[in-house]
Amino acid sequence: MTESPSRLELLQFARRVLLQQTRASLAQLDRWIADEEHRNAERRRGEERRPPPPEWLLQRGIGTGRPAACIHRGDCWAAKGVRVQAITEEQARRALHEDVAACAHCNPDTSLGVLE
Repeated sequence: MTESPSRLELLQFARRVLLQQTRASLAQLDRWIADEEHRNAERRRGEERRPPPPEWLLQRGIGTGRPAACIHRGDCWAAKGVRVQAITEEQARRALHEDVAACAHCNPDTSLGVLE
């Protein structure tokens, strides 16, 4: 007949199992931390390499020929999409003098000193 393990042997076995599970859990947590640190480093590198936003934007209209529709400051939240292109300050001034509308949200005409 086999002898059942003593209470002490069972407790020592439980300790070994617990230690093994703890090491595995810590290893997994360390991998998660390393992955997150790697993602944060990549995000920082991407932000450092990102070119500065343009100072002025020209938004084109819809349709054939796509005439100029609006001038925006480079940081304008309303200037989004594929119909927007970067322009120089001189091009922005010229467009405003040629009656291209100024964005009502960012007021590039005020920033450029070109008021109607």
